[in-house]
Amino acid sequence: MANDDLSSLTRNPLKERLARGELAASMSLRISRSHEIGRIAASAGFSTLYVDLEHSVLSLETAAMLCHAAREAGVVPLVRVPGVDAAFIGRVLDGCAMGLILPHIEDASQARAAVAAAMYPPRGGRSMGSGQALLHYRSFPAAQAASALNASLFIAVMVESAAGLGAVDAIAAVDGVDMLFVGAGDLGAELGWADGDDDVVVAVFERVLAAARSHGKFVGAGGIANRPEVMRRVLRLGVRFVSTGTDLGFLASGAARQLAVVTQAHQDASA
Repeated sequence: MANDDLSSLTRNPLKERLARGELAASMSLRISRSHEIGRIAASAGFSTLYVDLEHSVLSLETAAMLCHAAREAGVVPLVRVPGVDAAFIGRVLDGCAMGLILPHIEDASQARAAVAAAMYPPRGGRSMGSGQALLHYRSFPAAQAASALNASLFIAVMVESAAGLGAVDAIAAVDGVDMLFVGAGDLGAELGWADGDDDVVVAVFERVLAAARSHGKFVGAGGIANRPEVMRRVLRLGVRFVSTGTDLGFLASGAARQLAVVTQAHQDASA
């Protein structure tokens, strides 16, 4: 019974969803600081979200609260960390994150270091801490708990530089990496993509997908939410994880859209 409970507690629906070939639509959190956002994400239909600690001033404590709330709402919580820092990664995972998004991975050694920081021995060097949030603070034999948590962890490494793209096959080969996450914003800025360069962008995704498939990994896409034709094409090719935008972007666009409705109604009424 204890093993059954451990399996249930550490189950990662995101990994299962991607393994079935289903779409995992995500949103990122940069300004939200209250637990309601987890339920809002669930009600909107998101299967996952990630707390962006690279591009925000959110604290580790806030990130943990948001992860708890998302998980309770049935949305898989991930955290994008600022970099590969073993101590910080351990604290993020202790705070209820079910996976990591690791930015600016440019070679296989960096990917291996990230996996080692996130995994318990013997697969990595993460420190064993008691009172795990993902285990609902229940006690299990340490070796069994470590193995189950390692297996459930979702690790996405970001391909967002020319160097990372050049090493994509070696990065994809790293054991423990689940997904290659193309950061089209940073990658496009470095490579000089223009608005009309759809074929160039899609070609990069084709290259990443080929590397991922050869090593049994998934591919995610960020930075293309405002390029619907590119999105359609890469989804057709096999991308299954899509970052749809940020809470800040959703709030700003929703506010502007509603203001336009009211402004138009006022103009119509005054005509």
